[in-house]
Amino acid sequence: MTEHALEEGKAIPSLVPARMDRLPWTRFHWMIVVGLGVSWILDGLEIQLVSLVGNVLKESQTLGLTTAQVGLLASIYLAGEVVGALFFGRLTDRWGRRNLFIITLMVYLLASGAAGLTWDFWSMAVCRFIAGMGIGGEYAAINSAIDELIPSKYRGRVDIGVNGTYWGGALIGSAIGLVFLNDDLVPIEWGWRLCFLIGPVMGLMIIYLRRHIPESPRWLMTHGRVAEAEATVDRIEETVRRQGGELREVRDDEAINLIDYPPVTYREIARVMLRDYRSRSFLGFSMMVTQAFLYNAIFFTYALVLKAYFGLNDSSIALYFFPFAIGNLAGPLLLGHFFDTIGRRKMILATYATSAVVLFVTALLFNAGALNAVTLTGLWCVVFFFASAGASSAYLTVSEIFPIELRGQAISFFFAISQLTGGVVAPFLFASLIGEGDNPARGPLTAGYIVGAVVMLVGGLIAWFFGVDAEQQSLENVATPLSARERASSTRFQGTTPRLPSTKANDRGITPIVPNGGDQEDPPKDT
Repeated sequence: MTEHALEEGKAIPSLVPARMDRLPWTRFHWMIVVGLGVSWILDGLEIQLVSLVGNVLKESQTLGLTTAQVGLLASIYLAGEVVGALFFGRLTDRWGRRNLFIITLMVYLLASGAAGLTWDFWSMAVCRFIAGMGIGGEYAAINSAIDELIPSKYRGRVDIGVNGTYWGGALIGSAIGLVFLNDDLVPIEWGWRLCFLIGPVMGLMIIYLRRHIPESPRWLMTHGRVAEAEATVDRIEETVRRQGGELREVRDDEAINLIDYPPVTYREIARVMLRDYRSRSFLGFSMMVTQAFLYNAIFFTYALVLKAYFGLNDSSIALYFFPFAIGNLAGPLLLGHFFDTIGRRKMILATYATSAVVLFVTALLFNAGALNAVTLTGLWCVVFFFASAGASSAYLTVSEIFPIELRGQAISFFFAISQLTGGVVAPFLFASLIGEGDNPARGPLTAGYIVGAVVMLVGGLIAWFFGVDAEQQSLENVATPLSARERASSTRFQGTTPRLPSTKANDRGITPIVPNGGDQEDPPKDT
């Protein structure tokens, strides 16, 4: 395709989405998965190591922190993630995916490494907040890039699998903690500092790989850089052919017609999410909040439960984390491909509902005193085998059901909501339900587990009725870009909304190229 530029109200056709979606799976796509997917491993590693380091930081040979300060560090990291997601999510939609996934990784590397050199609470707090900003920004930039670079046939399983690798990072963090925080092996004043350097070392190995990952051609296409988008796809196709991939011809009728569209304002975001896509916003909010509520409720209190009701000591509890994390990791990896084959809505309902039913049964057995620490942990593994795949599908859902021009910001908004609701409300609520004394009451915690099961079931039902059948569909068919000349036909519960062309193209000095036939009629609505 020859070089095109966009002018006010003038549309040009682009085959970029069709060309990207028809690519076969090759080593190029593994480079995307490894280079970008490390973000979730780093987040799991960070959170798990810091939770293990907490007690060490209270020692006089280290920073001598109080218990309250240790707890506050976790909240500061969470706040950094929320701020980073919102700040960098805005930038990734304006500056591009590649620019941001390099910047956010560098922010994390520098801040996390600096945390190992801190000397008091406040220096540590600043480093943890900035490291959290880097990881929060990664969520927005990386989810956007993965969705836009991975072919539609594989998008669901890749996104879900990558999100699930958070638990791989948590497993690595636990294993490292057993070594570096063992003062028989590493002096206490050095062990905790080395823990903060593990993530940056892993990140440094990934920086080189990310330098070879291209900018999203879809982002270039919708930001007036059509020729650059086509050239990027040319290079990707050449790489795929060298790696043995066979490419089918792309038909002209697969093209998408584009007009120039100005940068999306906050008012426009509000209009799109609260008016044009309000049912999808309700879907994203419901899925993210329900999974976060269940996850954080149990994950942040499981150690308290094992200690209060089964009398385990801290060293024994640490070993119970491994099967818990393995179940969480296995679910997305083993179930992810079914979200592309069986379908999004069916699998979301199945994973949410199954985890709810197993948690309900667990609650009844727990209340009856029929479980010990091993059997309770085993049931939690089953619950989160399904819940982890469901939670990962929530991140997949919010990353693919909104137009590309605000994809990063949509991800960041829902990520912030889930972190604040699940990370603040649920742990506090469930911790308050755990009984005191030698024989604590089980009734309040049982009721909490039942509430968690109901919440997950409701989330699954909402996804069933309001969800989008996005499996193996082009992102542009799931949510038509704001810069598209015609609005695609509506999806379930989502009416069409006409768009006005940009009024900011005249000052760019660009030449319009109008597709043959001029303006086309809007396609009919689905019946």
